[in-house]
Amino acid sequence: MQRSEYDVIIIGGGAVAENVAERAVQGGLSAALIEHELVGGECSFWACIPSKALLRPAQSIREAQAVEGAAEAVTGTLDVEAVLRRRDRLVYDWNDQSQVDWVDSTGIDLIRGHGELAGEKQVNVTAADGSTTLLTARAAVVVSTGSDPVIPDTPGLADSAPWTSRDATSVKKVPKRLAILGGGVVATEMATAYAGFGCEVTLVARHGLLTAMEPFAGEMVTDALREQGATVLLNTNVTKVERAADGVHLDIEGGDPIVADEILVATGRKPRTEAVGLETVGLKPGDWLPTDDTMRLPGFDWLYAVGDVTHRALLTHQGKYQARIVGEVIVARANGDEVFDEPWGAHVATADHEAVPQVTFTEPEVASVGLTEAAARAAGYTVSVADYDIGWVAGAVVRADGYKGQARMVVDDDRRVVLGVTLVGPDVGDLLHAATTAIVGQVPIDRLWHAVPSYPTVSEIWLRLLETYRLNMRKAAQADR
Repeated sequence: MQRSEYDVIIIGGGAVAENVAERAVQGGLSAALIEHELVGGECSFWACIPSKALLRPAQSIREAQAVEGAAEAVTGTLDVEAVLRRRDRLVYDWNDQSQVDWVDSTGIDLIRGHGELAGEKQVNVTAADGSTTLLTARAAVVVSTGSDPVIPDTPGLADSAPWTSRDATSVKKVPKRLAILGGGVVATEMATAYAGFGCEVTLVARHGLLTAMEPFAGEMVTDALREQGATVLLNTNVTKVERAADGVHLDIEGGDPIVADEILVATGRKPRTEAVGLETVGLKPGDWLPTDDTMRLPGFDWLYAVGDVTHRALLTHQGKYQARIVGEVIVARANGDEVFDEPWGAHVATADHEAVPQVTFTEPEVASVGLTEAAARAAGYTVSVADYDIGWVAGAVVRADGYKGQARMVVDDDRRVVLGVTLVGPDVGDLLHAATTAIVGQVPIDRLWHAVPSYPTVSEIWLRLLETYRLNMRKAAQADR
């Protein structure tokens, strides 16, 4: 018999919500997950996992082609149908039974249906058959409903049956021609994947690519996409979209029209909060849910939010980090234990502000953490920048012929600690956690000198960045004399 009261109720059943519930149960509380789609959510079935499954095969071929000896063995072309079969296998053919089994094994209750707030500590669940159940939370309610793609108000776009990221990652038949609107992570990753399939890709960005990152990242990805056969139009506006018998027609401001079989819109996200019952507690439906650093909404002692809906960092791993914080702090507050809410304490999501790692799985990969040079200066830091061509590192030379890569380290000169690192090149995502650790730990530059990278590996880039930083400081000191 289903209970009607829980210590913690989580609206949403994605990867972030699962982490909240798990921490709550491990702390001795009862927890319920409410999910109306697939348990495991966006990341497991429509985003992180399927997108990387689509990207990896073509990347593997190009990696082999970049090494003499291996290149001669690569004689075939990409089997797109096999790629899609592998993608289907990795998402379990969009069957969430394995996730459900895990939830059951942890002692979390899973309630299928659409959950929405119905007042203080009250959640109403509407099942697929229309029946409703009112649940009460003794300690907390957590909103973890994620985000949805934004469809711009470009004339004709909404009526042209545009793809969103879900369509792109769950595709059953790859179109011959694909137009992509956007210049961010989803747009560039899907442009990379579909170019690898042999699709005629046209990427249209209103500005540049990956503009929130260091400028060289977007520039290198732009060059690589063009080398892969994609058409990349920067600083370009689409004025009208229309679907006709021969495909989707895009009118370009000041340019020639584009015709494609499908159009993917990847221009941003909005919170999935339109139908979560926010109005019942005095909040506005459709709004983001900003929180304090314990992930609690200001003005409430029982309402929390995690993941995309907070608009803090729209990344699965960062949402899981927030979820771990929330689970722990709810347990502490429910038990009357001390809450450690100072920066970097056990109950605050401090890393969301200046230590967020992200890997963009384009080719080349872009791995970044912390602040860019521009963001650091805007935040008031006195900074120095060390740049280095990763292709000059011995590990890169043996890894691939003609390795192309670039690295930047941003240093706070006053404290002599690393504020940000950006790496562009093959598989640089594997180097990122060392940078993340240095930033979160605020490890002094002088101590990092003693973290010796193994030779010959690409991680030797750390030594080269530190050497470059030291050389820059000497030159600056000499110039001041």
